[in-house]
Amino acid sequence: MNGVFVSVGSMMPFDRLTRAMDEWAAANPDVAVEIQIGKGAHEPRHARWVRKLPLADYQARVQGCALFVAHCGMGSIISAIEAGKPILMLPRLADQGEHNNDHQLATARNIGVRPGLHVAVDADDLKRRASALLADAGGAPAPISRFADPAFTARIRAFIES
Repeated sequence: MNGVFVSVGSMMPFDRLTRAMDEWAAANPDVAVEIQIGKGAHEPRHARWVRKLPLADYQARVQGCALFVAHCGMGSIISAIEAGKPILMLPRLADQGEHNNDHQLATARNIGVRPGLHVAVDADDLKRRASALLADAGGAPAPISRFADPAFTARIRAFIES
């Protein structure tokens, strides 16, 4: 794809993200944009879209894009890190009915300071940052292990067994 892949995740609709990136696609017709919209009501007019992708196709889209845009869900963040792709995130907000609580704001505060993990504060900031990151994506996110540190799991095991 080598353009922008956008994912709202698999749990809840996120029309604010979908709408913002559809508007961005309209303003940037030379960039391929594909949006996974899930159960959302907004069906993009300027970007290709799909409701749901099998896991292998989702992973291929993340691996093949120049920029991954998503909500602040850990699955999206881990997918970006594993693929070595910069991710631009927009946190879901409870007061807009996008989630049950504002835990994604806490995730954004804690994770958005890491290299390669970028957080937008609103839809306009998302569009500005998408353009800037495509012009210069900077470094990839720092890799993480798929497994916990053995010393950490040993401490948990000792606690459980005591």
